[in-house]
Amino acid sequence: MRILIIGDIVGKPGKHICSQLIPPLRTSRGIDFVIANAENTTAGSGLTPAMFQKLMHYGIDACTMGDHIYRRIEITQVLDRNERIVRPANYPAEASGRDHTVVDVGNGVRIAIVSLMGRIFMNVRSDCPFHAIDRVLGQIPEDVHLRVVDVHAETTSEKVALGWYLDGRVTAVVGTHTHVQTADERILPKGTAYITDLGMTGPHDSVLGRDKDAVIQSLRTNMPYQYHVAQDDVILHGVIVECDPDTGRAASIERVALRAPEDGDVAADDQDD
Repeated sequence: MRILIIGDIVGKPGKHICSQLIPPLRTSRGIDFVIANAENTTAGSGLTPAMFQKLMHYGIDACTMGDHIYRRIEITQVLDRNERIVRPANYPAEASGRDHTVVDVGNGVRIAIVSLMGRIFMNVRSDCPFHAIDRVLGQIPEDVHLRVVDVHAETTSEKVALGWYLDGRVTAVVGTHTHVQTADERILPKGTAYITDLGMTGPHDSVLGRDKDAVIQSLRTNMPYQYHVAQDDVILHGVIVECDPDTGRAASIERVALRAPEDGDVAADDQDD
């Protein structure tokens, strides 16, 4: 089985490249399931119900979120009702959304998806991700062998530590949040696929997806500038994990960094709501 896991989708450019590349990728690479971090999808911050539905239409099967999860408060209705999206499992129990989900892939195969929030240098209140994942894994049925964990964190050390902690207990541990794809993808000794950061699906002629001139001016002058989503050099970043649905062990992990066709124009239904 092949799972495509996509890094942080940023704004209209990120959504558009997903609409262009995911359908043909599913066919050409034999992708069975697609997971994407969607917390920056709507205008670069947050996710609306309409944008969530568009991502499903583009071929994404499930979404993880992060520290911008509640920037668009209307997403709570989706978080509470839809099994295809999860909040960080180490958020308070009262927070809207599921701390994990189990999705039917077909042919008797199910996949569990979990999101964790890092605590180092993250401006959010969250519980210990190590204790949270122990709790959640204890709730997942034993016959669900495929388990993917998105660690939305700032520091590499926290992500690497969680990767080692979960080796042999989940199929894949993938990092998000920093928007820069790392080159440390590997299969850990007990069969877990790992990468510190999937990278960003969005405009790379930018500073982490934002207009680079505004960010540079802000850093130079210490004055506030509005950070608009950039538009150019759009790349889809992520990994393809090949795994055994009977054991949950990963056989391979491959980094992907793909540009859209040069003649692709933003579709009429791909505008920000």
